[in-house]
Amino acid sequence: MTKTTKALLLVMFFISIQTTFSQGSPDYNGGLKLKFDEEGKKYLRIISWAQIQAGYNNDVDATSSKTSFNLRRARVLMFSQINKKFLILTHFGLNSLNSSTLSPTGKGSGSQLFLHAVWAQYNVNKNLSIGGGLHYFNGISRLNNQSTLNMMTLDNNRQSWATIGLTDQFARHVGIFMKGKFGKLQYRLAINDAITNGLDARVPMANGEIAYGGKNLLGSKDAGKAYAGYFDYHFLDQESNFLPYKVGTYLGGKKVFNVGAGFFLHPNGSALMENGNLVGEDVSIFAVDAFYDSPIGDDGSAITAYATYQSNDYGENYLYSAYGTGSMVYSHIGYVFSGDNTKTRYQPYISYGSNSYDATSNNRNILGLGVNAFMSGHNSKLTLEYKNQDYGTSTSSVTLQAMIYL
Repeated sequence: MTKTTKALLLVMFFISIQTTFSQGSPDYNGGLKLKFDEEGKKYLRIISWAQIQAGYNNDVDATSSKTSFNLRRARVLMFSQINKKFLILTHFGLNSLNSSTLSPTGKGSGSQLFLHAVWAQYNVNKNLSIGGGLHYFNGISRLNNQSTLNMMTLDNNRQSWATIGLTDQFARHVGIFMKGKFGKLQYRLAINDAITNGLDARVPMANGEIAYGGKNLLGSKDAGKAYAGYFDYHFLDQESNFLPYKVGTYLGGKKVFNVGAGFFLHPNGSALMENGNLVGEDVSIFAVDAFYDSPIGDDGSAITAYATYQSNDYGENYLYSAYGTGSMVYSHIGYVFSGDNTKTRYQPYISYGSNSYDATSNNRNILGLGVNAFMSGHNSKLTLEYKNQDYGTSTSSVTLQAMIYL
């Protein structure tokens, strides 16, 4: 075989495609897939996406502009297998690159690409896989396992990513996982090493003070491991669990009704001062949720609905940034108007979350009103969202986001 023939065959393999990731797009059938054999059992799959935002915030100080621009996400994800028993995934990129995180020569920390995930997976059989690495097989709820490729709302509900930066690196832990299904019940379980230098770097100095830094303050022997799991029962169409990322809206491409429950446990995850000594306090988070997505009739219209209740225990009266001991209820619903799938389709939506904290009488209530314009499903869309947060004081913002993924 000549070099020219080999090159032509390589190009043909490279431009071949699969349908794994298409959600409601008339133009996109799965992106780039480099095949290493004629059957497609050996391959390298590449996905790339970008989300660019323009925002308006009326609640900034007098010297700040009310408008701003933000590169919300720029990511590349690759996964490959040499046969059906082995898979490796690599995910890298950056988040929230704006005027505050830019650097003069592009060498600052905010400008750098970093590893979001790298894991290796062994498929025991079609219903059981085990693996390890920097992974995204999270517990708690569907939203804590949310894909950023196909969210219905502008972004994920922040309080649903309940451990981000506290025990993990950007919602990914280093550890081992097991995932699979029993009939219509899907599951994922993980044992992870908690991060040593998390966001909460406080050191309790007086009785009653508490910080989520048990591993750093008490040591890895007593506070090093965290445990997570999520289970969901699929009453209607079965969703793929090939990768951990949960779909936000199928735009009527499936008829899905799932009920789920999950947990996150971190023994001695928090630390507090008692009589001059640091002692550990367990962290436990539990949630139940339901997800429904279905076409309505045969005219292209569809509905997406989600609801969750989450109990957060980071330790007695814990409160830090977006995290706090208490409870959360959250829901969103969206409706895709009828129309031709090859033309722009619109999906107005509403979201609402209420977070209560034991340490304060103020609830954090967040209302979102938005609309998606799908020009090619999730692969090319615009999202306009108004968001109001009431947490002691009321703040509002309007954001327009353009997203493309290939």
